[in-house]
Amino acid sequence: MKAALALPARVLSLQPEDRTTADPSFQLTEYGGGRCHELAYSDGARFVFDQASDRLWAFLKPPLTMDELHLYLVGPVMGFLLRHWHITCLHASAAELHDHAVLFCGDAGYGKSTTAAALALRGVPVLAEDIVPLELTDGRYWAVPGYPRICLWPDAVNNLLGDGNDLPRLLPDWEKRYLPLDGVRAKFAAAKKPVGIIYLFGPPSTDSRAPFIEELCARDAVLGLVQNTYMNWLLDRERRGEEFDELCRIVQQVPIRRVSARGEGVKLDALCERILNDVRNTLGKPEAVAARAQRL
Repeated sequence: MKAALALPARVLSLQPEDRTTADPSFQLTEYGGGRCHELAYSDGARFVFDQASDRLWAFLKPPLTMDELHLYLVGPVMGFLLRHWHITCLHASAAELHDHAVLFCGDAGYGKSTTAAALALRGVPVLAEDIVPLELTDGRYWAVPGYPRICLWPDAVNNLLGDGNDLPRLLPDWEKRYLPLDGVRAKFAAAKKPVGIIYLFGPPSTDSRAPFIEELCARDAVLGLVQNTYMNWLLDRERRGEEFDELCRIVQQVPIRRVSARGEGVKLDALCERILNDVRNTLGKPEAVAARAQRL
């Protein structure tokens, strides 16, 4: 590994700090024309991958702890590995309804994790949060389960439970918390499921009708998915073209809807009811499922 890091280096990407999430800046560097890659964060966390990305070295500097390193590993580092293995991933949460995976895509702060948590507290099993890998098997796209918890900011916890401190912290000195999918308050769906519907969450809406769900034409659906693939800045031109074709195939077989919710006044109960009704009408009726199967 040391020999590889001594080879000529080329910076592939430099991402500034995300002020909306307080995520540190990071730099992706390639060594020796691809013999290894390094993902280095401004807080002192570093991850080095070999050429095949089947071996990983992790480094941290005080005051970082192993718990913080773990958060990187189950989040962006795993996302990087999946993308490096040419696995398409959506920036989404996923719940299991009517034996299908129902996905909620959107930028940070748009409500995908909060909605998944709200459904989880209603007894709906959750497959994944933030990163949803997609697997193509026998002509169908399947959502692969992630890690059994949903990460939430205190204001989201307050909206869900009435007390922003009601869930454990991810780290002792960080305000972000998590809902365990351990079968006590909420359940984890540990088996992959075919993708049934994808909901694209837009920015907060001022429309008095919100929350509401609307159909998307194929063009808007594809563009929405393109904007919500995880770590799409990693892709070269060839891989971007391959992924675009894949997203077009997904749109052909999976209904894509847009969700509009009203800013800070998000009515979670009303939103969940609209989603559950829409899923029931789309996936819960035998004739609707049969019609979809004929299109595959």
